[in-house]
Amino acid sequence: MIELYHVTKRYERDIVALSDINLKIKKGEFTYITGPSGAGKTTFLKMLFAAEQPSSGQILISGRNISRIRPRDIPFLRRQIGVVFQDFKLINHWTVFQNVAFVLEILGAGGKDLRRTVLSTLKRVQLHHRIDSYPQKLSGGEQQRVAIARALIN
Repeated sequence: MIELYHVTKRYERDIVALSDINLKIKKGEFTYITGPSGAGKTTFLKMLFAAEQPSSGQILISGRNISRIRPRDIPFLRRQIGVVFQDFKLINHWTVFQNVAFVLEILGAGGKDLRRTVLSTLKRVQLHHRIDSYPQKLSGGEQQRVAIARALIN
């Protein structure tokens, strides 16, 4: 069984990914997680397999509080939970702009044309307001849209 009690996840002071989540998922129950981009779906899943820790609250898996799990025990926890993630191959120390512009730079583009093309593509995927953000500051859906923008630009 998976149990969440008053789970909150904050990134920095003003970014709340999840707020006071209470939930029970019984063994064998098949569960869907849906919601708009930025709603906290990826954060929720990452906390279930101990890739991230809640800012407050408790997550119990089979009665075990995983916020106190030792790093060496994490692989055993993950074997109990079936989660499939996509890897968007974003470069974490590059901004959204740099991740999208990379392909054009390799092809020899530069200057105003490069900037205009990248901005136009980011507008198409509704990410122009995140141009200076880094991948780890984006939601899973936003990261996916950066990868889509990079594919479109190519």
